Amino acid sequence: MSTKKTLKIFVDGYLLNKEHQGTKTYIRELYKEFSKQNKDVLIYIGCFKDIALEKEFSTFRNIKFIYFKQSSRVLRMFFEIPKIISSNKFQYAHFQYVIPFITTKSCKYIVTIHDILFNDFKHYFSVTYRLKRNFLFRYSAKRADFLLTVSNYSKDRIRSYYKLDTKEILVTPNGVNFEYFQEFNKNKSIKYIEDKFGIKNYILYVSRIEPRKNQQSLLKAFLEIDSEDIQLVFIGVKSIKNKEFDAVLDNMNSKYKSKVHVLQNISDKDLFFFYKAAKIFAYPSLAEGFGIPPLEAGALKIPVVSSNKTSMKDFDFFSPNLIDIDKFDAFKKR
Repeated sequence: MSTKKTLKIFVDGYLLNKEHQGTKTYIRELYKEFSKQNKDVLIYIGCFKDIALEKEFSTFRNIKFIYFKQSSRVLRMFFEIPKIISSNKFQYAHFQYVIPFITTKSCKYIVTIHDILFNDFKHYFSVTYRLKRNFLFRYSAKRADFLLTVSNYSKDRIRSYYKLDTKEILVTPNGVNFEYFQEFNKNKSIKYIEDKFGIKNYILYVSRIEPRKNQQSLLKAFLEIDSEDIQLVFIGVKSIKNKEFDAVLDNMNSKYKSKVHVLQNISDKDLFFFYKAAKIFAYPSLAEGFGIPPLEAGALKIPVVSSNKTSMKDFDFFSPNLIDIDKFDAFKKR
């Protein structure tokens, strides 16, 4: 009789209940692939009950869910999650950015710190924001048994800023769902978006709305486009107020403003169709730990114009449309 214990991993997956963002894609694609390659490992994802999530992971027999009861993340991290790990005797537990202050000796703790951009681009973040995250991220980086990040750029910055000369940092790049590589009917996608949203022939941007994402450059470039029928679509939650973006948008004349659409809380299904129906995908961001949206668009063979800043400098496969966004004329010409 075998006495070998089944390996069990707990994953803090509360971000799976959030809007479309890089960390959500990271968790989802990492554990789908890990599940396929390690069918003898049991993966328990902690999140809030969501029928759509259950359906999405239903074919992964070794992925199960533990549903959180505590809505406060602070209380979950201090009480609920440590109790879950201890009572279920998990050997490994994986967190994004921050690990619990209360840990179990029999469990190995994994943390993925996607970026620390708030240190290199301080003018985009408040002092309180930087102090809080530096305290929590430094603590987690030093206490974690395994420290992960998503790009060599982030790896270098984390090692340098947190003085982790002797700690191993593993790079686990973000993945794009296989559905983005499948053939699709462009005309049907265009019709779907036009029928449901009344939008067609558009340039698409997908990601959160905040200053470092530099959406204002895309708005300014749009004002230079000599075309009556081109529209511009921004899909993303306004996570940090972007005053310049708001000012450019507010000062647009009615002719241009009617062709600019800022959308939030778009379902994954509709977002997928927005990608597929896009004429061009534009990503003018000034700072990224990785940058998934242009890769998703590229996988669908949508023409991509992307900034070459920070981690995005590795996206050389977008050349010659991988550009220095500081040179605004080059961006307009694309």
